[in-house]
Amino acid sequence: MTDIILKKGKEKAALLRHPWIFSGAIERIKGKPANGEVVAVRAASQEFLAYAYFNDRSRVALRLIEWDENRIIDREWYAKKLGQAVAARAHLLDANTNTCRLVFSEADFLPGLIVDKYDQFLSVQVLSAGIKNALGDIVPILRELLSPKGIFDKSDAGAQQHEGLETGQGLIWGDNPPEFIEVRENGIRYHINIAEGQKSGFYCDQRDNRSLLAAYTKGKNVLDCFCYSGGFTLNSLKQGAAHVTSVDSSALAVETLQHNLLLNGFELSRQRSIQSDVNKQLRAFRDEGELFDVIVLDPPKYAPSRSALDRAARAYKDLNRLGMLLLKPGGLLATYSCSGAVSLETFKEIIAWAALDAGREVQVLRQFCQPEDHPVRVSFPEGEYLKGLLLRVL
Repeated sequence: MTDIILKKGKEKAALLRHPWIFSGAIERIKGKPANGEVVAVRAASQEFLAYAYFNDRSRVALRLIEWDENRIIDREWYAKKLGQAVAARAHLLDANTNTCRLVFSEADFLPGLIVDKYDQFLSVQVLSAGIKNALGDIVPILRELLSPKGIFDKSDAGAQQHEGLETGQGLIWGDNPPEFIEVRENGIRYHINIAEGQKSGFYCDQRDNRSLLAAYTKGKNVLDCFCYSGGFTLNSLKQGAAHVTSVDSSALAVETLQHNLLLNGFELSRQRSIQSDVNKQLRAFRDEGELFDVIVLDPPKYAPSRSALDRAARAYKDLNRLGMLLLKPGGLLATYSCSGAVSLETFKEIIAWAALDAGREVQVLRQFCQPEDHPVRVSFPEGEYLKGLLLRVL
């Protein structure tokens, strides 16, 4: 096995069990490891630190996976890690919910692997060279653990390019998923499209937040922005919202939402769908003088990296300012950020500036976070990407 020696003083992160080491921390490499190969990481003193995936095409040159030198990174090792991850989520799956995240990358000591369960199909994202190399072990283990009908690759092209991986999506094993798979979450039925849908096919990271927010919507007029397949819309209707307006720029999202409304037997008169750019539509609502009791803002990732933070902050501020202007006095704004580069503290500062620009007083009623199938290792705070606030706008 190849040894990689770190520069003096660069071993602290590994000792603290952080899973990333950047290329600038490497002093020398004893050998010529292939990208994705498992290597031994050592301090300048030659002390063993961890085993890691190596990739000289990534800024994160070493992704640490095991700190016990006596462990062998083989099929048995992968079977143990995957088994632990799946077992930890078993209690989430029942008659009311048949979808969740089974493997969450660094949180489950498998950096670069994401596995989502949608009924009898698995959606997999392969985001590191090490995981790409290990698929020959990982796929059979997933088959043994879960007996899926099919395993579909939904890897994010941008993340793969950063790792120097060939981009592409498609069937890995088994049957191709049908156009629509029916999943259940919190007792609500969804038709989702794995092959053509956004990201992995369905955003199960908002499972708890959809239910929590719905409790505030009974008898209310709700606006669900970036509605996608209708998670917040459907939960609000189930809890007795008087009416929900759902906005998304994607025609497929709007079509899927319509399927889901019919699937759950909701009265179509209680909902309207608008295919439009959200910011453009919010301005149209403002110009028309239309107001709402509850507004949901769940935008895509505005800050994929820290270099995009300033631009993202401006986008979040303008979006939330518009939302505040469309609320009746005392109305509620549920606003979210899925950008890992935006901390909760930064997000609160952005909201404060948005409130100032909107000329509104704002109270924070509660904070939202990602659910337990998206755990955060204390040694890897970067894994805490989803944050949200429930605000009363006065």
